[in-house]
Amino acid sequence: MKQNTFYLLLGLIGLLEVGLFVISVLLRNPLIITVGFIMGVGLLYIARMTITDLKEDERSVMITQKAGFRTLEVFWVLFFAVSLGSAVIGFSTPLGIPPGKNLPPGFPRDEPHLGYFGILQMILLCCIAFLYIGFRVYYARKYGEWDSDEE
Repeated sequence: MKQNTFYLLLGLIGLLEVGLFVISVLLRNPLIITVGFIMGVGLLYIARMTITDLKEDERSVMITQKAGFRTLEVFWVLFFAVSLGSAVIGFSTPLGIPPGKNLPPGFPRDEPHLGYFGILQMILLCCIAFLYIGFRVYYARKYGEWDSDEE
């Protein structure tokens, strides 16, 4: 398969994933999008192995690494902002009020505990950051980044 054909297949699978997501929401069944996403990624992985005109030299590897790093830099900021927003949504509801209590009209409910979800996301994000720092220090020592070139 040619590389441009692979990109066309990538776009088609992306559109299919959006359709599966909509169906999953309408049917209130998260299993549809979960299984569909895993199958789509697997199909793309298999299709990528069949590309015949793929070029991988030092420059393309460096570009891939830089792009991945920059993506991580931008994504963690966006992920953290979304996590903070979902924590605010969750904690702006009355936590701890039993569901059977009669609340005044228009009073927000204690559902669906989005604040706890936001906190979990932020904890995972901190774990990712510490893991990255650990790998960064490891590879810096391994490849001698901190060695001096002076004689």
